[in-house]
Amino acid sequence: MEKFKTITTTAVPLEVENIDTDQIIPARFLKATNRNGFGDNVFRDWRYNKDGSENADFVLNNPNYSGRILVAGDNFGCGSSREHAAWAIGDYGFKVVVSSFFADIFKGNALNNGILPIQVSATYLSILFSAIKKDPLTKIEVDLENQTIAIVNDVEKVHFDIDPYKKTCLINGYDDIDYLLSKKEMIEAFENAN
Repeated sequence: MEKFKTITTTAVPLEVENIDTDQIIPARFLKATNRNGFGDNVFRDWRYNKDGSENADFVLNNPNYSGRILVAGDNFGCGSSREHAAWAIGDYGFKVVVSSFFADIFKGNALNNGILPIQVSATYLSILFSAIKKDPLTKIEVDLENQTIAIVNDVEKVHFDIDPYKKTCLINGYDDIDYLLSKKEMIEAFENAN
């Protein structure tokens, strides 16, 4: 996985609540056996009309918005436990998803796939939406080491929580196996001492 420390980027505002995993990646696209290509179908039924043409009203099709951060409404990632939803978000290019609440399984799947889910208050989420809509070039800084998110040039930095183990994995670009391998010498020393 890619190492994650600090990211400063513009963001895409998806002001919709209760986005479930079937909306993130519809079930008919779950036939692939690897993670590649899922970004092509992220939010497929919202991005495209039934005739296959782009839905000009959907935010991902709006050229004014781009970036590696998705700012989404409350209760993001609810529904089924498909890991493919995290694969699709990551394959599209998002490294961070911000919401006021995440479904637990989506949150775990995101972290396991190098995507940082940041839970903020409903008030701060509203501030982010307002800033991005007012100026699509608004940059947001996410500092994983200090566990803060902020609008660039804004004095307010908002703290977010993250499991310490998952934080270590993201900062070092580890999956669970990489983490164990990083402890190989300690494990061997323990085994040799007994």
